[in-house]
This record gives sequence, C-alpha cells and structure tokens, in this order.
Amino acid sequence: MLREMLKKAAIGCLFSFFAAVPASATDFDFYVLSLSWSPSYCAAEGASANRDQCGTNRPYAFVVHGLWPQNERGYPSDCNVQNPDVPRAISGTMLDIMPSRGLIRHQWRKHGSCSGLSQRDYFATTRRAYQRIRIPDHLRQLSDYKTVSPREVEQAFVEANPGLRSDAVAVDCDRRYMREVRICLTKDLQFRSCREVDARACRTSNLVMPPVRGRN
Repeated sequence: MLREMLKKAAIGCLFSFFAAVPASATDFDFYVLSLSWSPSYCAAEGASANRDQCGTNRPYAFVVHGLWPQNERGYPSDCNVQNPDVPRAISGTMLDIMPSRGLIRHQWRKHGSCSGLSQRDYFATTRRAYQRIRIPDHLRQLSDYKTVSPREVEQAFVEANPGLRSDAVAVDCDRRYMREVRICLTKDLQFRSCREVDARACRTSNLVMPPVRGRN
C-alpha cells in the first residue's frame, strides 16, 4: 500500500515537472501573415510615420507588417535569442516587401525570435508566405481614395486565393482606415482557420483606403 502511494506520488511529481517546463521558441500552432496597407499607416501616423516607408517617392501598397507565430489562444513574443539585431546584409534583402530596417528589426525581436528559425530562415519564410498570397487586382495600386467594407476586402482576398476561406482571414482597422489584412497559415504555409484572429476582425461598416503615395 505504502509502495503504491509512493509510486503514484513520484509519477505526479514527474508530470508536474514536465508541465511546468516553459514553452520553447518553436512551441506555437500556426503563423499569421499580416499585410499592411502602407498608405493607411502613413495617413494615420502623420508626422510620426516612418520616413523610409512614407517618403513621397515611396509608392508602397500592401507590404509585410510581419509573420507572427500564433497559438490558438494568444501568441509568444520576445523570446530569448543570441542575435537580437538584424545585420544589414539580411535586412537589405527584405526592403522590397518590408519598407524599413526598423520594422525588420522589430519583427525579428518580437516575433521571429519565437519561430525557432535562424534569421535567414525566418525572413526567407516570411518572403515565401508573402509570395503565397495573391493580392486582388483592384487593390494592388490605388490612384484615389477608396471606401470599402471589411467584408468586401476579406471576400476579395478569398476570391483571389483558391483554398482561402473567410475564417482564415481578418481585416484590421482603426476608426477610419483599413489598416491590415491578416491571413492564417500552417507552419508549412497552407491556409488554415484561426478562430481567435477572426473574432478580433474589424467590425466597422465603412473604411477608407488612401491612394498609393507617389502615384498621383
């Protein structure tokens, strides 16, 4: 009897030990690819917007805000890494889709650090995720202000990307502007549903998409 009780106690302690082990950097469920409508960021942030992104000769449209490791509930962030900075040799390869080195560094420190990937592999995966998505033709380059609904933007992405369902994409906004489109992907970059991300989607009826800068 005593032996059996000690055995159960030992098993219980062992279980508690493993349950208390902190999640590793690779312990996440899926990715969220966040595509930012750059003109909305520039208009909303005004004078405090990043100059590299919002200079008058920077005709950015949809750009990559980040590729974020995500859990079914919540997400990991700011994981410990040996190399928190991003060398210019790496950041320079991303400037066509991520418009400032400051953004690239921030995304690595907050999100990439929790991917379990090296910097090169994380940003290579970010580019593959971006290339996985087809931007709807009528939302690629706007020459004038456009009023849209979140549902309209979401449906446009669904129609442009075979296999993408409405529960795998969410539109983010502020009080006026359509800010981002967030698409959920498996670790091998296949579309997948994401209830929590979808539940936080914008509920505003009408949003503004400013025109691409330098195109007028």
